[in-house]
Amino acid sequence: MPTPEQTVIVVKKKAGHHAHHGGAWKVAYADFVTAMMALFIVLWLMNASQEVQHDIAGYFRDPKGFGTQRGSSMSGNGESLTISKDHMDLLKGKIQQALQKSPEFSKLKDYIQMTVTGEGLRIELLENEKGMFFESGQAAPTSDGRDLLVRLATEIGKLSNTILVEGHTDSKPYQSSTYSNWELSADRANSARRIMQDNGLRTNQVKEVRGFSDQQLRIPSEPDNPSNRRISIIIQYPQGASAEQVQPFPISHDLKHKG
Repeated sequence: MPTPEQTVIVVKKKAGHHAHHGGAWKVAYADFVTAMMALFIVLWLMNASQEVQHDIAGYFRDPKGFGTQRGSSMSGNGESLTISKDHMDLLKGKIQQALQKSPEFSKLKDYIQMTVTGEGLRIELLENEKGMFFESGQAAPTSDGRDLLVRLATEIGKLSNTILVEGHTDSKPYQSSTYSNWELSADRANSARRIMQDNGLRTNQVKEVRGFSDQQLRIPSEPDNPSNRRISIIIQYPQGASAEQVQPFPISHDLKHKG
């Protein structure tokens, strides 16, 4: 038993550690993982489509503005894409891909022309002598014409861009004293509008329906050529886009089908 003068010292032995490594290795490991992630992203982008690459580049140039411009392509949520003049070529490719799914596309493809113009993306449905999309002299479309209009409406209805619908005829006079090519061109354009609005277009998406008769011939040197008879659907640029900033594609005049 210790006396009051004695001091009791208790020594606690620490658990053994061979060495103290610190946290430096964690920083190095995090840097390695980050570098690997960057490498995988670069490799993925190199194999991504041009559309994906363009969209990602646009996001990094203007994250806020680009997101607002692109919108959302998800159906059923009340939102839709806005296609600017910079994306019209991409839209042209998308519509072509959608039309290729039609079982009748192989026989229709030579009569569908798409060009980027000062107004927007122009989609033209050209006739042959037998009547590809509309029977000769009739305002109602053929079954092929109706099916194609429905497919176009499904794709265009996903956009917030407005459209114009035009009707054109050749220079052969309509055999009636009370009904002319003016009425026929307007009626065909309205028929196309009605079918498209019933199958995907919003009611307020069509801004104008035009009937031009034979006043804007596709092949002026051949006024009776059947390809002068056509329906044109123009997907307009968003409001505020300058037509002068658009590089138009040349319109081919080499379709001279004789039926």
